[in-house]
Amino acid sequence: MDLEARVHSEHPEALRLWLRLLTCTQLVEKCVRSRLRERFGTTLPRFDLMAQLERAPHGLKMNELSSRMMVTGGNVTGITDQLVSEGLVDRTTVAGDRRACRIRLTAKGRRMFREMALQHEEWIVGAFSPLTDREVTTLHRLLGKVKDHAGAVRSAA
Repeated sequence: MDLEARVHSEHPEALRLWLRLLTCTQLVEKCVRSRLRERFGTTLPRFDLMAQLERAPHGLKMNELSSRMMVTGGNVTGITDQLVSEGLVDRTTVAGDRRACRIRLTAKGRRMFREMALQHEEWIVGAFSPLTDREVTTLHRLLGKVKDHAGAVRSAA
C-alpha cells in the first residue's frame, strides 16, 4: 500500500496531491536505487556524492559535501572512504588546515560518473514519459510556485 491509500475523497485535494507527490517520488527513487545497484553495483548516496563532486572540479571539503548532501559528516566520510579505496575519488589535505581535506573525482571517477549520469538521466526521463513535453513544463512551473511559497513561509518563520 502506498502513501496515497491513506486519504479518502473527503480529504482536501491539496493533501491528496501531497501524498501523490510523495508516492511518485518514492516509486521513482526505488527504481533508480535498484537500477544503480544492478547496472553499476553502487548506491544512490554514492551517486549523489559523486554528482556533487562532478559539479565542483576543484573538489569540496568534507563539511561542504555534508552540507550539500544534507547528511552527517560521518555518512560522507564512510562513502568517501569506499570511493577512495576504489580509486574513484581522491583526498588531499587543505593548505593551512591540517584537519580539513578536499575530495575530488579522479579521472576514473569522472568516467564512471558520466556513464552513470547518462543512464540516470534516461531513467528519469523515462519515469516522466507518460507526460507530454508541455505537461512536464507545466508541472515544473507549478511545482516551482509551491517551492517558492514554501521557501518564503520557511524564511518568515
